Amino acid sequence: MTTAPNKPPRSLAIGTGDRIAIIAGSGRLPQDIVEGLFDAGHRPLVAAIEGEAEFSEAPERYDLLRVPAQRLGLLMPELKRHGVTHLVLAGGVAARPPIRSLRVHPRFLLHLPRLLTAYARGDDALLRMLVGYVEANGIRVVGAHELVPDLLAPEGLLSKAKPARGDEKDIAAALAAARAIGRLDIGQAAIAIGGRAVALEGIEGTDGLLARTKELRSHGRLAGKGRGVLVKCAKPGQEARADLPTIGPQTVTAAHGAGLAGIAVEAEVSFILDCAETVRLADLHGLFLLGFTRGREQ
Repeated sequence: MTTAPNKPPRSLAIGTGDRIAIIAGSGRLPQDIVEGLFDAGHRPLVAAIEGEAEFSEAPERYDLLRVPAQRLGLLMPELKRHGVTHLVLAGGVAARPPIRSLRVHPRFLLHLPRLLTAYARGDDALLRMLVGYVEANGIRVVGAHELVPDLLAPEGLLSKAKPARGDEKDIAAALAAARAIGRLDIGQAAIAIGGRAVALEGIEGTDGLLARTKELRSHGRLAGKGRGVLVKCAKPGQEARADLPTIGPQTVTAAHGAGLAGIAVEAEVSFILDCAETVRLADLHGLFLLGFTRGREQ
């Protein structure tokens, strides 16, 4: 039996006395969260991971801390000092720092066995461990979707182009493959061409998956086969407060470069960053963009 991903709540009430911190990795998502919080009357604290997050040195809408990835374990006293009540994890991290390079607060040593176990497993296990540690210190971990629910992909067709009959077969094949690697906590995306999965997301992420697919077009078994579909979905049973599937304008551009016909993402558990621009680019390149629900795979 397939385990359903945890469907995230759509919104969260934040009081005027609450302080929100964002541990920010790469990509646009952390910045979109800052904009949404500022528009709602909040000035968040951004703990920007060095080498990953892109935030200016003179922020006007947020307070900024720059933190090396290996020193995130020392961040808790700083969050407490700033009166943080809620924390959101957003953005990517290209590579985990070697575990021997990590620097942690002495109280974190109580969680060290769990950290060592999580490090040996997939990303979701590590995220769950970090969520547990933060909440054990009295700070509530919330999902980005709870703060900016408008970023969640809606159900239905978003583009002018529609999936053809062959594309539907590709969606089904890629979705089955994405669910399979999700159960193994490997990735969230797969690409199918000609009715079968040809490439699975690994540690290189979706950008790397699309680049690899572009190179595969010259492979003898794919030569002459057009179209194809990228599918992204939540991992079965995924921790919904971090690392939800995400696409944006860059994804559409790369999918077009890889010769794909379209992109399908799981509705209400996936982010579409800069949705208007993402849809515009899909229309420009003639790609379909679809938000699907779990009923599609039954």
